[in-house]
Amino acid sequence: MSSEGSATAAGAGRGEPVRVGLLGHGTVGSAFAKLIEDRAPAIASATGRPVEVSGVLTTSRGKFEEVLAGADVIVELMGGTDTAREYVLAALAAGKPVVTANKQLLAQHGAELFEAAGKAGVQLRFEAAVAGVVPVIRVVQESFGAVEFNKVFGIVNGTTNFILSEMASTGAPYEEVLARAQELGYAEADPTDDVNGADAAAKMAILARLAFHTPVDFDQVKFEGIESVQPDDLAYAKELGLSLKLLGVAERFEDGITVRVFPCFLYPGHPLSPIEGPFNAVMVQAPEITEVTMSGPGAGGIETASAVLGDLVSVISGDAPVHQAKNDLPILSDVESSFYLHLEVADEPGVLAQVAKMLSDSGISVKSVVQKGMGNDARLVMVVHRCSETLFMDAVAQIAELGSLRSSPRFIRVIEEEF
Repeated sequence: MSSEGSATAAGAGRGEPVRVGLLGHGTVGSAFAKLIEDRAPAIASATGRPVEVSGVLTTSRGKFEEVLAGADVIVELMGGTDTAREYVLAALAAGKPVVTANKQLLAQHGAELFEAAGKAGVQLRFEAAVAGVVPVIRVVQESFGAVEFNKVFGIVNGTTNFILSEMASTGAPYEEVLARAQELGYAEADPTDDVNGADAAAKMAILARLAFHTPVDFDQVKFEGIESVQPDDLAYAKELGLSLKLLGVAERFEDGITVRVFPCFLYPGHPLSPIEGPFNAVMVQAPEITEVTMSGPGAGGIETASAVLGDLVSVISGDAPVHQAKNDLPILSDVESSFYLHLEVADEPGVLAQVAKMLSDSGISVKSVVQKGMGNDARLVMVVHRCSETLFMDAVAQIAELGSLRSSPRFIRVIEEEF
């Protein structure tokens, strides 16, 4: 579809208003509507067309059929999946471009939506669905559209990054810092999807699909959260020169890909290590570009609305690629990783040697060890080199049976890569 065709899809002719049908008028929706009003001259200057909100749909306002009929572009900011899917599919089938910030909608129904957009020959844009104002979707899909990525690492949830940063700097426990995050507006009243990794997993499903050109659904992404992280994990990490992040990791191997979310320690030389507070960052790697890292504010009404407005301007201005999955890469179940291992042990001779032997017998080598405390406070903290995750889990299960342990082992993955 040419730029002229795209412009026609968003309005009758150059200079005529582009009518926007807005689905949802909550925090992001109302911020977006205000941005259109406040930035009207800049939008008209950038696109050659004025923009107006022609209809709004909420639970108590408007009818979808009327909003759709009166719009040139649909902006979906209502959230949820079932009704949003129905409305977005209807808009695409009607030949209306769609802009959405709905990560779960794309993570769960992306294949169907991309196919519908391709069939209709209209744009489906979703920059705001991942990493707030950080333009990672545009970079991956357009700027590096012909690049074959081998890794995408992301801190894509500002709530958990704030919590982990505060725990590291203050030594406060998880529950106390979570309450502070809620007071400051960085965490929702129900933060479950943030802290258990589900929010980040949905975003990583989208990024992996774009980066590897292969279908990736939300239910194929393994994820773990930060609820069990303890202050002493962060304290020992400092001694080992590590920082803790909730990391989304998508990697391509010869025989397939992995897409996962988990708490992870990074060494200081990693580009994502310095990202603190409620900020997001995404690092992409490929042979042609080595490494590129993008960072900026994460979620927030005005931030998300700004990314949505950027997508709207792109829709009005011209074409964007309609995503198509060109590969069907298998999702691998076992990969290699380095690990931090925390053991509360009895203060008696030979415990370290016994643990080290059990790891060695499983083909796992120890990189560093810290021994702390005495008596009932004796602890062993170690980092092991990269090994099969399955082998490591089996070894930890065996270590857990030792009579010298005072509690269950705790472990966190470690990314050894530095730049």
